[in-house]
Amino acid sequence: MAKPKNILDGVRVLDFTQALAGPTTTRLMAEMGAEVIKVELAPNGEASRALPFIRNGRSGYYIQQNRGKKSIGIDRKDPRSIELVMKILEKCDVLVENFAPGAIARLGFGWDKVHAVNPRLIMGSISAFGQDGPLSTLPGYDYIGAAYAGVLSMIGEPDGPPYFYMLGIGDVMTGTHLLAAINGALYWREKTGLGQYVEASLLDSYFHCHEVNVQVHTGSGGAINPTRSGAHHYAVSPVGIFKCKEGYVFLAVLQNQWPNFCKAIGKPEIVDDARFADNPSRVRNRDALNALVEEALAKYPTAIEAAEDWGFNHHVPIAPILSVAQAVKHPHLIERETIRTVHDPVFGSYQVPGMPLRFSEAPRHPDLRAAYLGEHNVEVFTRYAGLSEAEVRQLEREGALVAKPDL
Repeated sequence: MAKPKNILDGVRVLDFTQALAGPTTTRLMAEMGAEVIKVELAPNGEASRALPFIRNGRSGYYIQQNRGKKSIGIDRKDPRSIELVMKILEKCDVLVENFAPGAIARLGFGWDKVHAVNPRLIMGSISAFGQDGPLSTLPGYDYIGAAYAGVLSMIGEPDGPPYFYMLGIGDVMTGTHLLAAINGALYWREKTGLGQYVEASLLDSYFHCHEVNVQVHTGSGGAINPTRSGAHHYAVSPVGIFKCKEGYVFLAVLQNQWPNFCKAIGKPEIVDDARFADNPSRVRNRDALNALVEEALAKYPTAIEAAEDWGFNHHVPIAPILSVAQAVKHPHLIERETIRTVHDPVFGSYQVPGMPLRFSEAPRHPDLRAAYLGEHNVEVFTRYAGLSEAEVRQLEREGALVAKPDL
């Protein structure tokens, strides 16, 4: 047997996703070598094609999330297009969607139907709150899931409003969770020959991230009620954000790191100070401890220099709080291709986050490109639906299929 070129080489995916959570799943699958056929709906395809940053009529957002995927464009109101997509589905391994619960069935691709057509198919769904339950019919996005999961309640000053963060943590995390479920289902299918339905939700994924909050609340019988505590952790000290002469650092010192930390701040004598003998003591005396930390940090010109000294020379877990502009230039991120440069023939070259999954037996970053709307109509429908090129072009002229460049 020939060695596969990539981890998911030979896996074919029918992709009904949009925006971020679902496209994260299929983007990672494309990076791992899967053939991803993205179904886009007329007239304009996925809405993210219009999201900023736009250059030369092309969306940097769309390119980042959809490189390596093939695009077919259909009119969902035309039964001919639905019938043709169903023919493609017969030859697919995975279907991924992140519509609201029930929407994919109304489109004609509900689990019962697709499972009957292709029993080996694995279908994966992403939603805000799950496919069932009291909240399942509500609309929701990343931060909506975070709010219901008690996540936003943990961010902000104790006497102020909750805050939210300016990046898609929940969407990307939920998309990655679905990827784990799909890959597990692919392995199951190898053993049984059977496909199955898997799902992930923003709410489930966010709630899964509570490492301390839920268990201390329930384990204490409700005596501990976790809430936001500003720049410092309510249950562990010193853990939090500290001001430097220029900039800020995040510091996280656990019990085994306490002696090194005392040396780093130039106070080796406090290693046995009764005020700081253990974590509960340090939490009770947090203000005094924090003052010692910031006094020590004030000796450094910048947060970066402080973090490098304490980290490299004392093995203390500390990091400068970099801006996005600083992070994209950091030599570690560049060397490991945590940030990478991609090229689009219309948009041009720019930097995007790199592939976070690494395999010793797979290419790090395949050379991939984001498709124009309907760019692969001919390739996909002739190969998997039995049409001729002339028939595909005729359906495009009649509007059952759609194809157009971003320009």
